[in-house]
Amino acid sequence: MTTTYIVSALIVIAVVTYMLRASAFVALRKVADRPVVVETGRVMPIGVMIILVAYTLTDVTFSSPGGWIPSAAGMLVTFVLHVKWSNSLVSIVAGIATYATLLHVLV
Repeated sequence: MTTTYIVSALIVIAVVTYMLRASAFVALRKVADRPVVVETGRVMPIGVMIILVAYTLTDVTFSSPGGWIPSAAGMLVTFVLHVKWSNSLVSIVAGIATYATLLHVLV
């Protein structure tokens, strides 16, 4: 493959990706004020978080501290920081850092 071919493919991929993502916003303009869309936007974040927590807890074992402490501490740190500052980025990064650190130390 030539450099021109690779660059051309990357440009096409970028344009198609941008158009697909933008099309959702264009389509939602017409229905953004409908009650079902407003309600879905209100409850979707907590639904996603419940699914992520359930997924995280599926492989947790209670046979040793290394099996459950990293997950529990990571979720607790994420929850406390999010309640305190309402900053998703800070709470998620701190929760992941806590989980990874404890996983490395305890396992």
